[in-house]
Amino acid sequence: MTQGMARETERPGGVEQHALLLAAGVAGLAVSAAGSVLGTVRGLLRRADTAELVAEAEQDLIARGRLVVDRVTTAPPPQLEVLARHVTARRSGDGG
Repeated sequence: MTQGMARETERPGGVEQHALLLAAGVAGLAVSAAGSVLGTVRGLLRRADTAELVAEAEQDLIARGRLVVDRVTTAPPPQLEVLARHVTARRSGDGG
């Protein structure tokens, strides 16, 4: 019997209950994180330089968005074309 099978037989309620408990744990973690984020946002809203922080955050998000779009939409050059250019450059350098 493998270790994974041993765990399944030791679990009261079986796999379904285990999955439910895992999902509940993840949800609890998400709620906790959301509460922490909300507290941070409240603290930021009390600051005098909130408008500047929002503008900086907006610029940061725009820059990150550009990076993501560039990464997703820009296809790398074809491998054979890169190799052919490299060979051509090497040959032209050796012949001169």
